Amino acid sequence: MSQISRRNFIRTTASNAALTALAYSTDRALHADPLGLPIGCQTWPVRTMIATDFRGTLQELAAAGFRSIELCSPVGYADSGFAGLGKYSGTDLRRILHEAGLISISSHFSIAELRKDQESRIAWAKDVGLTQMLVPSLDGPKNPTMDDVKRAADEYNRMGERAAAAGIVQGLHNEGFELSNVNGKRTYDLLFQLLDPKFVKFQFQVSTISDGYDAAEYFTRYPGRFISMHVQGWSATTRKIMPVGQDTLDWPRIFAAAKTGGIKNYFVEMDLPLMKASVPYLRKLQVQ
Repeated sequence: MSQISRRNFIRTTASNAALTALAYSTDRALHADPLGLPIGCQTWPVRTMIATDFRGTLQELAAAGFRSIELCSPVGYADSGFAGLGKYSGTDLRRILHEAGLISISSHFSIAELRKDQESRIAWAKDVGLTQMLVPSLDGPKNPTMDDVKRAADEYNRMGERAAAAGIVQGLHNEGFELSNVNGKRTYDLLFQLLDPKFVKFQFQVSTISDGYDAAEYFTRYPGRFISMHVQGWSATTRKIMPVGQDTLDWPRIFAAAKTGGIKNYFVEMDLPLMKASVPYLRKLQVQ
């Protein structure tokens, strides 16, 4: 894939809401984080650290200023460093996160594991305290036909409906298949037409600006259709990933548009030094 994605550029409840507020209350009094949300990060960039020292990695992320993390499923991402999380029950995992001063309401799952046994994955998600289940891609063909896109959307609508019945929001990230084209139209835009907004929300990968996908433009074009975003700084001059606030993106514009898009949380996702370097800017960012 030509875009910079998670694979490529590094390769529920009221009680849960209460925990979120509790974990964030101190920082909120001190900092004006954008959207009034705890600063989150995706765990994919620290997958090798998680594989060797899970608790230590959580402590390092918390010390860096992150309060919310997005997990990757120990089933769907077993070969990427997350298999070790499978030794914990969902409730144990939730407790370990809270002991580190972190919360998690979102995780990535492979669409293959949802096809195989969505019911058990929903049960695990609820035990962890998740309210959002994301897939990185619908994994359609590289050069899809319109029928391919329709089939993928129909399948995911059914998955979204089952998740909604369990009180979970099913979301879709934008990776290879989503950034393809069909008859001169972006597959991503076709999916906004075909996926039912009652059952499926979207998660935007900000670094897809490298392929012309502008976050603020999409948030404005499809109000209320998004649930979260993966945040990367991007320099249009060097065409490289940069710490947020040290790049060329207009972050006040992006976060202001994110309100329109419906964003409920965001996760910084870059190599760990870049993620850490992004926290001071995000703490100070004011959004109108």
